Amino acid sequence: MKRKLSRSCPWRQWQRCLRPTALAAVLALLPLLAHAQTDEIQVYDASIAPQGVFNLTFHSNYTPDGLQTAAFPGGIVPNHSLNGGFEWAYGYKPWLELGLYLPLYSISTNEDATINGGKIRLLFVSPHADRRKFFYGMNFEFSLNALHWDPRRFTSEIRPIVGVHLGRWDLIYNPILDNNFAGGFAALDFAPCGRIAYHLSRKWAAAAEEYDDFGPLNAIRPGGQQFHEVWAVGDYYGKIFDVEFGVGAGLTAASDPVTLKFMVSRNL
Repeated sequence: MKRKLSRSCPWRQWQRCLRPTALAAVLALLPLLAHAQTDEIQVYDASIAPQGVFNLTFHSNYTPDGLQTAAFPGGIVPNHSLNGGFEWAYGYKPWLELGLYLPLYSISTNEDATINGGKIRLLFVSPHADRRKFFYGMNFEFSLNALHWDPRRFTSEIRPIVGVHLGRWDLIYNPILDNNFAGGFAALDFAPCGRIAYHLSRKWAAAAEEYDDFGPLNAIRPGGQQFHEVWAVGDYYGKIFDVEFGVGAGLTAASDPVTLKFMVSRNL
């Protein structure tokens, strides 16, 4: 049902009236946005570069069958988009890795080739996590976003890391909280991910991963509006470089039906 304009907003002043109204509507909808595309699809296992060593990881994610509309007006359409970035890391201490994501990029059907911004991160971990039965960590990321990538210029991520090594098996969970610096703690977005991996040999592992987005803590979305993807993943650990690749399947209407990921990293 259409509503009449308020008497306080005469028709000849409709532009001045509707602009703030539209802005308020967009701001109100921000917590309800579906999970947007991402430059990094990875479960953190608390592994970091050795102290004094630089590491470079190349992230690339392609969506051959994705959502046909952007998560917000002016955003990148996920279908047939390629998103990723270059992650530069430095092992500062046995328990601390410093990271820089630059550049972050996309190639999409509606925006062509774009630069999406950059991120810095601080990753605190239990030292030598790969040698421990129980390991843990905490990652903090701070992002400067292009507005076609995220409607909020500044965002951050808080990523706890917990996991266990049980012989050839790894069980890892990252209960991630995304922060858009609006609404306080209750407005943090709960977007966890997890991984169960089996090491076939010293060089190869197979894993099942899941990535979710339930929405803000104070307004969890209905099930059909949540983001849920399950992944089949392979890992190769080589002397020169490490590789991770996988295919993901969306479980809800708010998820991309099919996504592919590829990562390659090496110490410099």
